[in-house]
Amino acid sequence: MTGSFLKRNPSVPVVLGLLLIGTLAITAMAASGGLSTSFVKTLGMTLCLALAALAMDLVWGYAGILSLGNIAFFALGGYMIGMWLMTARTEGIVAESLAGQAIPPTPQEIRDAVGGQIFGVVGSSDFPTIWAFSGSLPAQLALVVLVPSALALVFGWLAFRSRVTGVYLSILTQAMTLALALYLFQNDAGLRGNNGLSGLQNLPGLSGVPQSTVSLWFLWGSALALGLGYLLCAFVVSGKFGAILRGIRDNEARVRFLGYPVEGYKLAVFTLSAAITGIAGALYYPQAGIVNPAEMMPIASIYLAVWVAIGGRGRLYGAVIGAIAVSLISSFFTSGKLPDLDLGPLRLVWVDWWLVMLGFSFVLVTLLAPKGLGGLVDLWTQRRRPARHGADLGPDQGSFREEEAKA
Repeated sequence: MTGSFLKRNPSVPVVLGLLLIGTLAITAMAASGGLSTSFVKTLGMTLCLALAALAMDLVWGYAGILSLGNIAFFALGGYMIGMWLMTARTEGIVAESLAGQAIPPTPQEIRDAVGGQIFGVVGSSDFPTIWAFSGSLPAQLALVVLVPSALALVFGWLAFRSRVTGVYLSILTQAMTLALALYLFQNDAGLRGNNGLSGLQNLPGLSGVPQSTVSLWFLWGSALALGLGYLLCAFVVSGKFGAILRGIRDNEARVRFLGYPVEGYKLAVFTLSAAITGIAGALYYPQAGIVNPAEMMPIASIYLAVWVAIGGRGRLYGAVIGAIAVSLISSFFTSGKLPDLDLGPLRLVWVDWWLVMLGFSFVLVTLLAPKGLGGLVDLWTQRRRPARHGADLGPDQGSFREEEAKA
């Protein structure tokens, strides 16, 4: 069974092997001082973005659902883990500060003090209802998956049962993301409004551990999540389920005519994509240190689509390549380290012009190379494929053997 799976998915061992080698190499270089802590964090966050792009490719590249709301699932995953990080870290600080009192503080006094520390920026000291499980790490880890999945399940059920497709569905997913972002900007939403959740890079109980070590832990966790996510997505798209998804993408009416529950398949893959994206966000934002509603603005979902398109839609490795390449190039051009170019009447400021370059690259890839960067991998594998012209490909001795050998 494993052999047949790897035979259908030859990219799996290659991607996992490169991921392992890259992670070990980065770890060795960071341990020797060859890489800064900030760059290791950038690489860890890049792996999280690759996982989010992988989930995006699952719904867009294989099911044909251009979702512009996946960034909402990404941010929600960050909010869920961020609630525990802020609560646990603040509890430790408050308990330490009150430890010297003659009369030990009660648990309620500690909780009130923690609430004042967290929500004082929005003029409150009470824990909102949505923070009910913020003191439990297992509960918040479960919510990392359950909250994005529940949102995707409800939204998808309403949209797919109404048979909303194409650009209309994309607009609806974008509207969902914008509505959620605008709601979270309000202080009454319970997530500190536009302040968001900050200080997430400080892990509770590990104040003595340097950030250089913490960044490596998150790098390993991000690499593991990406590897497992790639395995899961490859398993999903390689069997009958994946064949039906591709059928829905290419001709939804025909698949429905054949008796398959199209809406059920679309809802399942959309919910699975949301769960994977939520996990990616839960690993990303502790490395970024902050999550706020601005992260949910629709432009961020468009970035996901651009990464998948540049990498190669409908190829899992293409989504990973696109996200990693564009993310690292973006970090390079927006770092402020590149000198601006003075071209006479035009001054090229890389930080401002990077988005123009990214948009231009997206247009070029769409028009000239629809297979994206992943198409280069296809070209290389086709050149390495042995010549089999005229080979007996099966019991059928029909006249199409030569054409089949070329496929």
